[in-house]
Amino acid sequence: MRILITGGAGYIGSHVLKALMNSGNEITILDNLSTGNPKAITHGELVVGDLNDEKLLDTLFATKKFEAVLHFAGSIVVPESVADPLKYYSNNTLNTQRLLSACIKHSCHQFIFSSTAAVYGMTDGAATEETPTIPVNPYGHSKLMSEQMLADLSKASPLRYVALRYFNVSGADPEGRIGQSFPGATHLIKVACQTASGKREQIEIFGTDYPTKDGTCERDYIHVSDLADAHVKALDYLQKGGKSEILNCGYGYGFSVREVLNKVVEITGVNIKIIQSPRRPGDPAIVTSKAEKIRKVLGWTPKYNNLETIVKSAFEWEKNGSF
Repeated sequence: MRILITGGAGYIGSHVLKALMNSGNEITILDNLSTGNPKAITHGELVVGDLNDEKLLDTLFATKKFEAVLHFAGSIVVPESVADPLKYYSNNTLNTQRLLSACIKHSCHQFIFSSTAAVYGMTDGAATEETPTIPVNPYGHSKLMSEQMLADLSKASPLRYVALRYFNVSGADPEGRIGQSFPGATHLIKVACQTASGKREQIEIFGTDYPTKDGTCERDYIHVSDLADAHVKALDYLQKGGKSEILNCGYGYGFSVREVLNKVVEITGVNIKIIQSPRRPGDPAIVTSKAEKIRKVLGWTPKYNNLETIVKSAFEWEKNGSF
């Protein structure tokens, strides 16, 4: 199968690429390397370019004759989306429209979309796929608009898609070959492990007055390798003729910021410096999933659904394997 992976040099895209290493597919990676790293590409052909280059997209689709697209090229930092919303609507929404236009023009009818739990906004309890989507930041809005495009296009064309709504993706490749590497990362476990390994002086807790068990935000953390496996299964599902679906990607339970930091200290043995800071704009108090549907539809069974495993793999990457 001929596959295009956008953003394949990035954190999640590179782990999905590695998971497809022995699949026998012909893979092209399109990445502008703004946050990705070519060292993260384990196989396939890298094309350095941007999704806003419609001529490049047309040429790639015409010559490579892609049968499926896995779309990871997006901006993901919530506070940045609040400060610079147009960047997010341009990169996350308009570029998805350009990519979908190329798919339709060149009869590529299988599409896997990297979405987010941020489409739910503030929820009362764990979110199911039927939970109302009321984003509280431009990041969530930009992804939800792309989901709507996919839903409308699938009704008007042969395109079928799986939109995977990620919860908090963390950890690194258990074999240590790849991990989260782009500079300026804001993910909690990444930053905590950088602090424990001496790459940062301190870590901040943004908000200690949320309506949660200890006043800090609660999130559903999923290991990146489990998420990668979900994409492989989603691709197989579409190849076998599966209908369009939206699926949560999480474990179904959450941990608070303080609980995560305590686990990092426990595992690393480093008493990291923690600073309490005001809330960041756009952060919901609790974001956790109900993820029964993905198990039923894709037959997905996570292997690394343990906070200790996630933290250990992230710390090993920072200590031994980061680019």
